[in-house]
Amino acid sequence: MRFASRTGLKSGLFALALGGICAFGMPTETSAQVTAFRQAVAEMASVNEDVAKFYRENGYEALWTTDGEESRLRRAALLRALSEASAHGLPDQTAKADTLLAMMQQARTARDFGKVEAALSSAFVDYVDDLQTGLLKPSSIDDGMVRQKRDIDGAAILAGLRSAQPFAYLRNLVPNSPQYRALMREKLRLEQLSAAGGWGPKAPSRKMEPGDTGVGVVALRNRLIAMGYLQRSASATYDRDMERAIESFQAEHGLEVDGVAGDGTLKEINRPVSDRLKSVIIAMERERWLTPERGERHVLVNQTDFTARIVDNGDVTFETRSVIGKNQHDRRSPEFSDVMEHMVINPSWHVPRSIITKEYLPKLRNNPNAVGHIQITDSRGRVVNRSTADFSQFTARNFPYAMRQPPSSRNALGLVKFMFPNKYNIYLHDTPQKSLFKREVRAFSHGCIRLAQPFEFAYALLARQTEDPQAFFHRILKSGKETKVELEQQVPVHIIYRTAYVSNKGRAEFRRDVYGRDAKVWSALEAAGVTLPNVQS
Repeated sequence: MRFASRTGLKSGLFALALGGICAFGMPTETSAQVTAFRQAVAEMASVNEDVAKFYRENGYEALWTTDGEESRLRRAALLRALSEASAHGLPDQTAKADTLLAMMQQARTARDFGKVEAALSSAFVDYVDDLQTGLLKPSSIDDGMVRQKRDIDGAAILAGLRSAQPFAYLRNLVPNSPQYRALMREKLRLEQLSAAGGWGPKAPSRKMEPGDTGVGVVALRNRLIAMGYLQRSASATYDRDMERAIESFQAEHGLEVDGVAGDGTLKEINRPVSDRLKSVIIAMERERWLTPERGERHVLVNQTDFTARIVDNGDVTFETRSVIGKNQHDRRSPEFSDVMEHMVINPSWHVPRSIITKEYLPKLRNNPNAVGHIQITDSRGRVVNRSTADFSQFTARNFPYAMRQPPSSRNALGLVKFMFPNKYNIYLHDTPQKSLFKREVRAFSHGCIRLAQPFEFAYALLARQTEDPQAFFHRILKSGKETKVELEQQVPVHIIYRTAYVSNKGRAEFRRDVYGRDAKVWSALEAAGVTLPNVQS
């Protein structure tokens, strides 16, 4: 029997479920056979601590290898799950299913059954681990992907299988976030689209705008129709309908919405189905990295989308534009989760050591009065007299001073910052550089996340602890004093990086790979065995 055939696979699975492999099931138990079975399980399970723990705690009682109906259903459910692993953007597992099935078919002795028992448990735990926490370790791919890979309790998951309906139990182990399920549907849609021929010929890569006519416009029209942005039409003119279609496409791809098919817009329109499918599979992997406990209320910052959102019970209740770290190795914003504890109104900016030594110290060597808006302080917090200081004697290694910008409207942090203390020194804050929020690509900071509407963001957070959050905020703001305001309800913050996600409207949206991280993730997924079906443009 070959698992490469879906028909053959299903027949094999149901043969197992119905007891079609008549020889399978432990032989009549004797003391020696029980000992041999347990020894084989212990030896084989030793490579996986969770599996070993499960059997130690359960007296090496068989979960998979009895001749009863329950065991047969567990085997069938596991083999089916392995056969369908690619639906989750995981490596194809049919070869592993083949191997397990062959082991079952060939098992004769108690020791053989012990090996099968441990092999099935290990395959089950490995599958669930990949399914729930991801195939990859983020930090091994890019130094900005500092999110920690979660651990599963494999022993507990195995124990849960014993008393559950196997097929239902495995279905319930699939990540249950609405976004993950939506991405799965989008993956299937793109695969079906590819099988049907994709989006057809690409549009010419020259600028087109309202009023234009000709074959280029027709090619663009046909592409937009195939992508679902335009109703069928015989028009050869860049009319108002096409303009609206371009605007919709731009909005769903993070582009400036102007209704003009310029270079950037056409580049995104002409991306093949394979690119979008890769983005979706990567997004599924990234979704697995996130903890399922996002928080009833949480802050979600999607770096590629240049937005920060407050989410309450799954609904976006506040959204603002953001600026992220510049695309340089020491400035890119990291990806991680933490908990916002407080905000600071009228904040001081304590200049990071890296900025002091790389940006400010060279200026001070040339001119001790440079960066005059910044206070230079010694180890006791006293302001250094610039006129008597000799900055030329210092290097990045031995510079002994700290630097601080007092509260003001010109402060680099603006007038409010939102703190979730972390070792990366990343937080959300206001900025005096408001013009940057008008840019399409907003990667300009040293790593922190700047907000276009920080006051409104503060009001939304404070609304749960004061009747008039706006008046409360501005009373402190007008004082000019640096003031720490604790959040009575601390809020989880998730800084993510998604080039594909499904909106609340059910439409897949795509963004550009600003830092090139998704390209690295895809390379790692490919190396781990993830493949694409034959896709079209």
